Order: sequence, then structure tokens, then C-alpha cells
Amino acid sequence: MKMKSLGHSRIEVSEFCLGSMTWGTQTNTNEAHDQIDRALDAGINFIDTAEMYPVNPVSEETIGRTERIIGLWFERDERREDVILATKHSGEGLAAVRDGAPISSATIAEAIEGALRRLKTDYIDLYQFHWPNRGSYMFRKNWTYDPSSQLMLDTKHHMEDALEALQKQVKRGTIRAFGLSNESAWGTTKWIEAAERVGGPRVASVQNEYSLLCRLYDTDMAEMSLQEDVPLLAFSPLAAGLLTGKYQDGAVPAHSRMSLSSNLGGRKTERAFDAVQAYLEIAQKHDLDPTQMALAWCKTRPFMGSIIFGATTMEQLEVCLGAIDLELSAEVVADIDAAHRTHPMPY
Repeated sequence: MKMKSLGHSRIEVSEFCLGSMTWGTQTNTNEAHDQIDRALDAGINFIDTAEMYPVNPVSEETIGRTERIIGLWFERDERREDVILATKHSGEGLAAVRDGAPISSATIAEAIEGALRRLKTDYIDLYQFHWPNRGSYMFRKNWTYDPSSQLMLDTKHHMEDALEALQKQVKRGTIRAFGLSNESAWGTTKWIEAAERVGGPRVASVQNEYSLLCRLYDTDMAEMSLQEDVPLLAFSPLAAGLLTGKYQDGAVPAHSRMSLSSNLGGRKTERAFDAVQAYLEIAQKHDLDPTQMALAWCKTRPFMGSIIFGATTMEQLEVCLGAIDLELSAEVVADIDAAHRTHPMPY
């Protein structure tokens, strides 16, 4: 397993990261613990979660359940030192968490203490802001997001306020590094500049959606990552399961994500199925499993820190683990590049 540094931090994470957002809804506690055991056996040391998990659906009754499942594993196995643990502070607007309050110095200490209790640990390796207070281009909002109402001074004050609160947590030893999620290039660089002003923790990583079907990161964000040493943690590298091919021709497998979220968070479009078909044909041409090809392609990207994949079953996990040692040939990558030009931004 190849290891990567999280930006300027001294934290080393595996090239693949075990996602957890279905633990507590689609995946029960015992199955989740089995997944952690298997992932560690395969060389993965990185687990990503969030205080709002699980999803499918997100509900007030289940908020925090995924962190509690991970905490039970730490309590059972006493292998906390073997895991790099990332979790997230929910952003503004999620009513089930702190009544939808925005991220601020007033919420950070409370959110961290709650996560530590649920996770049954004394520290969090990577603490991330799940989405920015000012809004985001992510989650299909790239078609409509309008930043013209933002006030630069408000953003500056918010960042400095939050970073000062985070630095207190760093000094306490409750968090080791700070990361962003669903952020823009402008936002990330402003966080970096604010950290230089107030002495808060520097951004170590950005967790944004990235896959063969969602390549918004390829332009300004890619340049920012490389120049500022802020690697990408790619979530949804299989495009919510679309890239496995299991939803082609109108199929909706029982207990799948589409059976619970009919439009896959805005990813279900005719153009998406056409793009998936092109990638399935490339995989077939080169005798590759399409899931493994999609994950292995992410490894080729120069800004990649770690690739976060999730599995609802152990069978799915085993398929994903097959991508660890898969290296794509130049011919495969060229075919993928051609397909992307034919099928850009399918959602």
C-alpha cells in the first residue's frame, strides 16, 4: 500500500481510505467492524467519517451513529494507534445538528467533544469542516451557485475566529490536523492565508467529490493542491455506484443506494448513463473490472492524497480492495481521456 503525506502535516495515510457513511443504516455494526478489520489487513490505515453520518437517509434519529460504531470498534480492538481517523464538523443548515448553526468558535469545542465521546478516543487525527458557511459549488450546485452576496470581511472574520478555536484544540491534543471539504480554490487559499495571520492550523487536505464522472477538481483546485501542498481526499470515486455499472439499463438492485435515493443526489441523468457505458466498454476492452478501473484511475492524478471508497457489503469491499495493486496502462488512460472529452460533466 502506498502511503501519502497529508499536506504540511506529518500524518501519513494510505492511498485508499475506508469510507463509513452507510454504517448504521445500510451496514450494521458487526459488518462495519468486519470491514475495518479487513481494510487494516489490506494495508489501509485511514478511516473517514462525519458527525452527521450515516446517510441514506440522514435523520435526527441516526445522527452520530456511525461515529459510535467506530468507537465500539476502538473499544473492542484497542488498536487506535493503527488508524488515522478523520471526521467532520457539519456546516450551516443541517437542522438535525445544533439546529443548523453555522461553523464558529462557539460550535467547534462542542462538536469536537461530542465526536470524541462517540468515537471513544482522546484525539482526532484530521478534523474537517464538512462544507463552508458561505455555500459551495458542490452537490450539483455548480450549475447555480452565486457567490456575489458574500462579504469578504465576514469571511475573513469567520476564518480567523474558527482557526483560533481550532488552535486551542491542537494545543489540547484533541485534534492533530485540520482539513476542508466541499471547498473552492479561492476558499482554500483564504484559509491558508488566515492561518498565517493568526497562527492557526494550516489546511492539510481538501475532501471534494472526484471521479471519472465528476472532474470539477481538474482545473483551479488541481493547481491549488500542487502549489499549496493541499492534497485531495476524493469522495464518491465510484459516483455513488454508477461506475460499477449496476444501474445500467434501468436496473435498481435491492438495498442499493438508488433504491433509497432515486436520483443519487442529482447524479442520475441520461448523459451519466451514456458516460458510464463508455467507461464500461473501456474496462471490457482491457479486461478490467470497472470498479477497480475507476478507483485505479484516481491514483494516476497528480494531486491525489487518498481515495475514499465505501462498501455496504464485504463482497463490495473485496472488489474495491482489488484496485490497490492495479496500475493502469498508458493505453487505458488514453482511452479514458478520450471518453472524458466525449462525455464531459454528465451531471
